[in-house]
Amino acid sequence: MAKAKATIGIDIGTDSIKILGINKDTNEALFLEVHDSYGVQKGRIKEPAEVAKIINEMLENIERKHDCPIENVFVNINGSKLELIPSTASISVGRADQKVSEEDIARVREEVKMINLQSNNKKIIEVFPKEWTIDNEKESRDPLGMQGFKLELEAMLLSVFNTEIEAVKNALDGIDITEENIIPGPIADANAILTPSQKELGVALINIGAGSTSIVIYEDGKLLNMAVFPIGSSNITNDIAIGFKTEIEIAEEIKKKHGNCLKKGKTKKINFPLENEEEGERKEYLNFAEKDLVKIIEARVCEIFDFAQEEIKKVSKQELLPAGIIITGGGSSLSGIVDLAKKEFKLPAKIGYCKEIKGIEKDATLSTVCGVLLSIDDKDGSYNSENKFFKKIKKIFSNFIP
Repeated sequence: MAKAKATIGIDIGTDSIKILGINKDTNEALFLEVHDSYGVQKGRIKEPAEVAKIINEMLENIERKHDCPIENVFVNINGSKLELIPSTASISVGRADQKVSEEDIARVREEVKMINLQSNNKKIIEVFPKEWTIDNEKESRDPLGMQGFKLELEAMLLSVFNTEIEAVKNALDGIDITEENIIPGPIADANAILTPSQKELGVALINIGAGSTSIVIYEDGKLLNMAVFPIGSSNITNDIAIGFKTEIEIAEEIKKKHGNCLKKGKTKKINFPLENEEEGERKEYLNFAEKDLVKIIEARVCEIFDFAQEEIKKVSKQELLPAGIIITGGGSSLSGIVDLAKKEFKLPAKIGYCKEIKGIEKDATLSTVCGVLLSIDDKDGSYNSENKFFKKIKKIFSNFIP
């Protein structure tokens, strides 16, 4: 029996790099490799060579451990340089019977990208239709087959600097991966977590990563707004380190073991061990009040939520999203964060996980890598034997590919 081919998703994050392989026919996980990340700051790749070294090492580990040929590879792009821009374009319907064809839709989608980006170094990587208009009659549905003389598209364009795209490509060791296989992280998150019902009702998805936080907002099934800001859970760790005058590693442990976003009932004194007790030596502790820790964490999480609230206000949806706030990413593991979100946004709130890929644990840190793989249905991600990227993968996995 032929072995299942793996479609690979790569999530290049500030804290870690994840490689997930799935059988695309069954959406079943085949392997997951996680490695500490270097060369990434606030979601943006700053040192592609360092990232490439880690990814190559991870691929070699996968080769050793898993007897599985690799078919396709997709990767995320993230960071505050991702920007959503509104645009409108119109064309004359081409067919003699005035019925809108696929060619007409393709033409107007290309036309809507023809805007002044205010920088020669920027590029449109995604088009999100917001509303169609046929002969001045607004139509939210796909206009294919409808009749009229003039077709207009109002859309949101996702742009990014070319240097950001090049950094992603270079992080894959200069391998020829097409831009179609580079998935914006916030959109990947939405594809992994949000249901069609949530997108229809109105929802905001907030991914709190280590170095950055993203938000995507949907209503009526359409993307209303998206933003990435350079603040994340590592800022909380830094605040604890400064506030308690301790090392970053200890601050991170304190955050994970005792961190809480909200004060509940009586608080206590915490004696946190600084090192393992050795024979003949006295064990040292960091002593602090639980309320002081809560105060530090709550202030920073509220700041993150304030950024998110500003993006919600831009589309006039504050307190008007029936499906509420969904939080994901590593920062979502903070105790009390759901209750704080309910308080700050005055909306329902919960933690979001990917449920579509079988065989992976319930882990909010896997949202983006899962979403990268679940985003490819709309992408032309096929590779042929002449593709340089496929050749590279074929070389790495030469023991397994016939």
